[in-house]
Amino acid sequence: MDSQNLSYNAGQAKGQAEEKTSNMMDKASNAAQSAQDSMQQAGQQMQAKAHEAVEAVKDATGMNKQ
Repeated sequence: MDSQNLSYNAGQAKGQAEEKTSNMMDKASNAAQSAQDSMQQAGQQMQAKAHEAVEAVKDATGMNKQ
Protein backbone atom coordinates (compact mmCIF):
# COMPACT_ATOMS: atom_id res chain seq x y z
CA MET A 1 0.00 0.00 0.00
CA ASP A 2 2.74 2.46 0.96
CA SER A 3 4.79 1.83 -2.17
CA GLN A 4 1.71 2.47 -4.30
CA ASN A 5 1.13 5.76 -2.47
CA LEU A 6 4.74 6.78 -2.90
CA SER A 7 4.63 5.89 -6.57
CA TYR A 8 1.37 7.83 -7.04
CA ASN A 9 2.76 10.88 -5.20
CA ALA A 10 5.98 10.75 -7.24
CA GLY A 11 3.91 10.64 -10.41
CA GLN A 12 1.83 13.59 -9.25
CA ALA A 13 4.95 15.61 -8.39
CA LYS A 14 6.52 14.76 -11.76
CA GLY A 15 3.35 15.85 -13.57
CA GLN A 16 3.22 19.14 -11.68
CA ALA A 17 6.90 19.82 -12.35
CA GLU A 18 6.42 19.14 -16.06
CA GLU A 19 3.41 21.47 -16.15
CA LYS A 20 5.34 24.24 -14.38
CA THR A 21 8.26 23.80 -16.78
CA SER A 22 5.91 23.96 -19.74
CA ASN A 23 4.28 27.14 -18.39
CA MET A 24 7.67 28.75 -17.82
CA MET A 25 8.76 27.86 -21.36
CA ASP A 26 5.54 29.36 -22.75
CA LYS A 27 6.11 32.56 -20.77
CA ALA A 28 9.72 32.78 -21.98
CA SER A 29 8.62 32.20 -25.55
CA ASN A 30 5.94 34.89 -25.27
CA ALA A 31 8.44 37.34 -23.79
CA ALA A 32 10.90 36.64 -26.60
CA GLN A 33 8.18 37.11 -29.23
CA SER A 34 7.09 40.37 -27.61
CA ALA A 35 10.68 41.67 -27.57
CA GLN A 36 11.10 40.69 -31.21
CA ASP A 37 7.89 42.51 -32.14
CA SER A 38 9.03 45.61 -30.25
CA MET A 39 12.41 45.59 -32.00
CA GLN A 40 10.76 45.16 -35.39
CA GLN A 41 8.44 48.08 -34.68
CA ALA A 42 11.35 50.24 -33.53
CA GLY A 43 13.27 49.34 -36.69
CA GLN A 44 10.34 50.32 -38.88
CA GLN A 45 9.98 53.65 -37.05
CA MET A 46 13.70 54.35 -37.49
CA GLN A 47 13.44 53.52 -41.19
CA ALA A 48 10.50 55.91 -41.58
CA LYS A 49 12.37 58.68 -39.73
CA ALA A 50 15.46 58.16 -41.91
CA HIS A 51 13.32 58.38 -45.04
CA GLU A 52 11.74 61.61 -43.76
CA ALA A 53 15.20 63.02 -43.08
CA VAL A 54 16.39 62.16 -46.60
CA GLU A 55 13.32 63.82 -48.09
CA ALA A 56 13.90 66.92 -45.92
CA VAL A 57 17.51 67.15 -47.14
CA LYS A 58 16.36 66.75 -50.74
CA ASP A 59 13.80 69.52 -50.23
CA ALA A 60 16.37 71.78 -48.59
CA THR A 61 18.92 71.27 -51.37
CA GLY A 62 16.40 71.47 -54.18
CA MET A 63 17.01 67.87 -55.29
CA ASN A 64 13.27 67.12 -55.21
CA LYS A 65 12.51 69.76 -57.85
CA GLN A 66 12.96 68.20 -61.26
